[in-house]
Amino acid sequence: MAERIRPPWWLKYVNKTMIALNKTGLLKEGPVVLTVTGRKSAQPRSTPITPFEVDGRRYVVGGLPGSDWVRNAQANPDAVLVRGKTRERVRMVELPVDEARPLLRQFPILVPTGVGFMKNAGLVTGPNPDEFESLAGRCPVFRFDTV
Repeated sequence: MAERIRPPWWLKYVNKTMIALNKTGLLKEGPVVLTVTGRKSAQPRSTPITPFEVDGRRYVVGGLPGSDWVRNAQANPDAVLVRGKTRERVRMVELPVDEARPLLRQFPILVPTGVGFMKNAGLVTGPNPDEFESLAGRCPVFRFDTV
């Protein structure tokens, strides 16, 4: 079985707040809401994520190994990204470890808000690109392809 890190107790409440804020349309940058189909329930499951862009392509890092949204995306890669009233259908493509490494190196620079989260999860000690690169194979990286 794949590694699984238990999320912090407060994450569910913060996620609900971020989803509600996203619906207002006030957030113009930063997190978006990702909706994927639940692998067991077949029901839509939503979570806030912070995508980043490299060379015109968008990516997201699965911040907690074994998280439900990651396992759902691996089971059914068709998803919807929502920011305010804008909805975009995408296909999530999980990258091989060798392609993920350089993107993980850039993550602490492009998504500095994610550093604290991953530090609190015990995955890294700070914004060191070498530490983030070493997460390849533990924290999946997905590319978003427009459908």
